Amino acid sequence: MAANRVMFSCVFSMLVALMAAATMPSAVAEGETPPNYADALSKCLLFYEGQRSGKLPPTQRLTWRKDSALNDGQDAGVCILSVDLVGGYYDAGDNVKFGFPMAFTGTLLSWSIIEFSEELGPELAHAHEALRWLTDYLLKATAQPNRIFVQVGDPYSDHNCWERPEDMDTLRTTYQVNDTHPGSEVAGETAAALAAASIAFRSSDPAYADELLSRAKTVYDFGHTYQGSYGTSLGKWVCPFYCDYSGYQDELLWGAAWLNRATNSSQYENHIIHGIQQHMQMKTQLDETAREWFFGWDNKEAGIYILLQTQKAHNNYLDNGSK
Repeated sequence: MAANRVMFSCVFSMLVALMAAATMPSAVAEGETPPNYADALSKCLLFYEGQRSGKLPPTQRLTWRKDSALNDGQDAGVCILSVDLVGGYYDAGDNVKFGFPMAFTGTLLSWSIIEFSEELGPELAHAHEALRWLTDYLLKATAQPNRIFVQVGDPYSDHNCWERPEDMDTLRTTYQVNDTHPGSEVAGETAAALAAASIAFRSSDPAYADELLSRAKTVYDFGHTYQGSYGTSLGKWVCPFYCDYSGYQDELLWGAAWLNRATNSSQYENHIIHGIQQHMQMKTQLDETAREWFFGWDNKEAGIYILLQTQKAHNNYLDNGSK
């Protein structure tokens, strides 16, 4: 299953390496080699470069990887002759660009930078570069109002033909959600990624952070206004690959929570309260499948409450510090 592939393992490995380096004691048992968390972190970030799609930059360190998929988006549809969807990341092991899990990867990568920027040390620049490669693509995919290009590549032809992206000759079909064929889970996750990235880039590139935050608001409004699952809208082209089994309400809540943190205002509080109420109504159904007990691209419950709690603690700290 695509859900078990390496890109997301790398995100969590990166979080674990950072947390371990920051909190675990340095002492190890006699005769044991201390864990090399710095090396693990470096390799995690290097992995992203191996998954890059598009025209590769001069800073590319994996020089055996070459340009690929330079015409993505040219078949966008009847009403839209073409759109620039060059860039982004391939799903690990595939040559498909799945927008839903890619956006989740961006949210988690941003969260790593936000919480552990000091611990990243010299790898911070590589983390920013990896994130920007992703957010530049998300900006392209969300450039048109009430429309998100959520996937590039026919998953069936791709999965039946394993080849290097430089050599691929499989279909590069473009898939989208819009006001008549909604995709609230993709919109909510994309909004979360853009909002989180705006925080990650706030100090180093405030103009870019403003652009990301502005787009995050627009994308969230689209997902909230035109509610529905992209699994219903796109059917077999996204299911069973990255079908949203837990429903889209958690993604809308996740997006509102990140926008709340990025704006540091009460603008999204009603969305969060409503989202929690909606989620609690669905909880009985989720309990039957135990899907609420994990945190990942399909279910954001644990991450939502951690994010809201840390934001509350941060606000309390600021309030107490100002007295």
